[in-house]
Amino acid sequence: MNYDLVIFDCDGVLVDSERITSRVFCDMLAELGLELTQEEMFQRFVGQAMDRCLVIIEDALGRPAPDNFVPDLRARAAQALFEQVEPVPGVVDVLDRLPVPACVASAGERMKMQLTLGKTGLWSRFEGRIFSVEDVEHSKPAPDVYLLAASSQGVAPARCAVIEDSAAGVTAGVAAGMTVFAYTADVPADRLQAAGAHYLFDDMAELPALLGLPALATA
Repeated sequence: MNYDLVIFDCDGVLVDSERITSRVFCDMLAELGLELTQEEMFQRFVGQAMDRCLVIIEDALGRPAPDNFVPDLRARAAQALFEQVEPVPGVVDVLDRLPVPACVASAGERMKMQLTLGKTGLWSRFEGRIFSVEDVEHSKPAPDVYLLAASSQGVAPARCAVIEDSAAGVTAGVAAGMTVFAYTADVPADRLQAAGAHYLFDDMAELPALLGLPALATA
């Protein structure tokens, strides 16, 4: 294996949360008068920090979202995640096979990760090695959170593999000087490739071989 640290994004890579939260987000945007398909939702918002999402909403509506939008979104999304979130299929097998340390570096907030990683049993696998947008000055697509994760483990960026599923996250990993593996289950592969991804895959069973490990058996 050519890497000393594997850094995972959280939503859509470790936990199958993107479609759950995007459905809630779409419903709330529709209540404001902004109708989006789930594909449009993924293109505009996935991988963005909340402050950036609010700017996108204001640009689309021509007015700011109401003051209660974010707390209501968090509450409704948290309820949906608590009821529905599961690990991304195959990711637990990948984690079991890794011979090097792994971290989480997310554009999301720590409270949300405590819910999703905790509910799926993944929090304990990464405890003490979980980094969020709240830990850095600039969110993805800036490289800050990835550089923080690498420095915390004493690993040079060039020796890090990043597992991402959003264009903003791919851009961040590339800017950090890391090798980026883009998971394309939810976001079009050409979009992630255009963002600079070094490798593309649509099934977690493919990832070990890409990392230089034996491939997982598929059913």
